[in-house]
Amino acid sequence: MASIDSNSDLASKVDTYMQALVALDRFSGSILIAREGGVLVSKGYSLANREHGVPNTSQTRFRLGSVTKQFTAMAILILQHQSKLQVQEPISKMLPDCPDAWEGVTIHHLLNHTSGIPEHTNRLDWTTTGRSPQTVQGIIDLFKDRSLDFQPGEDHRYSNSGYILLGQIIEQVAHMSYEEFVNEHIFEPLCMANTGYDWNNRVLEHRAMGYDLRDDKFVNADYLDMSIPHAAGALYSTVEDLLLWDQALYTERLVPKSSLETMFMLSPFLANYGYGIGVGQQFNRRMVGHGGGIHGFLTKLDRYLEEKVCIVVLSNLTNTNPQEVAQTLAAVVFDEEYDVPEVRTPIQLEPGIYESYAGEYQLALGIVLNLKSEDQRLIAEATGGSRTEFLPESKMQFFRKSNDDRMTFFKDATGKVTHLILKQQGVEEQANRMG
Repeated sequence: MASIDSNSDLASKVDTYMQALVALDRFSGSILIAREGGVLVSKGYSLANREHGVPNTSQTRFRLGSVTKQFTAMAILILQHQSKLQVQEPISKMLPDCPDAWEGVTIHHLLNHTSGIPEHTNRLDWTTTGRSPQTVQGIIDLFKDRSLDFQPGEDHRYSNSGYILLGQIIEQVAHMSYEEFVNEHIFEPLCMANTGYDWNNRVLEHRAMGYDLRDDKFVNADYLDMSIPHAAGALYSTVEDLLLWDQALYTERLVPKSSLETMFMLSPFLANYGYGIGVGQQFNRRMVGHGGGIHGFLTKLDRYLEEKVCIVVLSNLTNTNPQEVAQTLAAVVFDEEYDVPEVRTPIQLEPGIYESYAGEYQLALGIVLNLKSEDQRLIAEATGGSRTEFLPESKMQFFRKSNDDRMTFFKDATGKVTHLILKQQGVEEQANRMG
């Protein structure tokens, strides 16, 4: 395994990269890098609470989103080890009120998303139902009468609904709540004291608030009642607690090795998914991991098994790309190539320059880009889009702080602005000035 010169060198390179993301409003949260259980980097960046100026640290607690699923999968494997269920059993054995269409669905199908049970989150009204407390059965009622997307075992489609059902099975079989079971059988044995179910009304020390970036301004993420995600995404943790979890998965502390290996058993329809966790390659190394996203939070936990390297990225800003961050941190560890985003500094322009660019530009058929000069700022708003500020790096070129979008203006021989070139996600589009 290639490595860099020292832990201090690694930490310096990581910090340079992370500070660039923070400066560009592309990260707020905590990261951890460990090798063979030893922490190489563990650090928080930006703010856990912007209203009170509380910084993120290694002890800050973040909502995990779908990183929760691997804990749910482990809970099922623990119940199997206790001889209370078998993953190849039909779920109707544990859930007697199942619709007839679910008769062929097994626990195994739920675990690796091959059940055909339709996704309910894309039909959930987040402004009403998503803000109100729900029972597990109440959530199941949202999708139990819908037709299967495909016959069980015949395809693969990611399904939060399946993991809600797994939570219900855990509660039925264990005769305790999902929260109680994972606390008693996973978190307490592993001394994960900073991990649990994130109820909204609970006073939780070191809890991060979730944020969105809208119109290039930080805003509080929309409210979500945490009874909704349940076993599919309701847990919180810290980067250091997730290292305890990582280390436990190399042992038989929770289940025997033979049972643990089934977590990484691949679906025949998708070459990179097991039980609540992805399986694949990164930098020609075997990697298992999972990402998560929930109102105001984005997460990634990657484990390189042969090298015993663990990468944790927990963000309380939805402008983060956690997969890209985790991949770059791994690139630093393995001495692979990576890019540090350029932090551009805006220049001062005369007010009249902003005014000269104001107007409407035909970006594409049916899409007009409206530029406005407001308080010596250039504000762009496309048809049906949000307001975005572009900052000047020269008289003719402007950039967006929170991503790599750029805007370049062009003039004719008389000095009149004729068009602009907008570069978004590496693609350039010409927009001619209208009128």
